[in-house]
Amino acid sequence: MEIEGKIIYNLGETSGTSKAGRAWKKREYVLETQDSYPKKVHFDFFGERADQYPLEVGDVIRLSFDIDSREYNGRWFTSISAWKAEKIDGTSAPGATQQPANQGFNKPAPPAAPDFGSDETDDLPF
Repeated sequence: MEIEGKIIYNLGETSGTSKAGRAWKKREYVLETQDSYPKKVHFDFFGERADQYPLEVGDVIRLSFDIDSREYNGRWFTSISAWKAEKIDGTSAPGATQQPANQGFNKPAPPAAPDFGSDETDDLPF
């Protein structure tokens, strides 16, 4: 799945050692969509992806992720595990075009309306 938005929180890095003795780490973030009704999404990068995709507050990204839910003691918990992040800016997003800052102010004037001046020989009633 994918979602686009702006990073609003960097919750930092967590690391530890598994029962098998292997080191692990994860980085957690909160993204806010830029819709009419913005939504906040908490997600994390786990393992080597934590270093592969360093994100900062204010970055606008397209996030690819998986959703997983699990039960523990009768309660359900959902996590969003990210596996790819692409930074989006006005010049490098696929299909995006950069608009001039003064868009709408330098448009040519519409063509002048035709002159339907009064003609003395016109015998139409209107």
